[in-house]
Amino acid sequence: MAWHLEGTYIENCNCDVVCPCPASGFSAPADYDRCTVMLAWHIDSGEVDGTDVSDRSVVLVLDSPRQMSEGNWRVGMFMDERASDEQAEKLGGIFSGQMGGPLANVVPLISENLGMEVASIEHVDDGRRHRVQVGDAIDVEIEDLVSPFDPDGPLPKLTETKHPANSELTPARALSARVQGLGIDYSADGKSGFSTPFSWSG
Repeated sequence: MAWHLEGTYIENCNCDVVCPCPASGFSAPADYDRCTVMLAWHIDSGEVDGTDVSDRSVVLVLDSPRQMSEGNWRVGMFMDERASDEQAEKLGGIFSGQMGGPLANVVPLISENLGMEVASIEHVDDGRRHRVQVGDAIDVEIEDLVSPFDPDGPLPKLTETKHPANSELTPARALSARVQGLGIDYSADGKSGFSTPFSWSG
């Protein structure tokens, strides 16, 4: 089954800016005993085995030990309520890692599936600011970091991060962050964030 997705990605976690996990290729531990994370994808254009999945969003929430590479992740999924049954089934296959692609690499790290909920998802990219709202469960807004020495120049980037969304990430700071759903509950105002375009295929 062939598929291809392109769009934008937003992340927030409870680590301080910048989260050491992707910054170190996941060799360094998170800042705190538990790592709580929101991962949000908006698909600008995509097709899965002939089914158009453009303009749909998927959000994952997870909780893991401080050293993420050791596993024992708890992961839940929010599916865009605008997705048809066919779109939801195919997107669920990709974002659970069952259909290959980048997320298949992290499946062995997951020890508990927190289930899937269908919800309204609003994903907004506005210049350096990015916001995700998922029903009453998630409201996260991050802002890409900019160097005071070159405020109008290119944004700082992390490269070769080994991150499943994209190997290149733009660090950001959370302007506000509240996550409470699927067994994951945290607030992370002022904490770490990332944004990046993504292009996946399988």
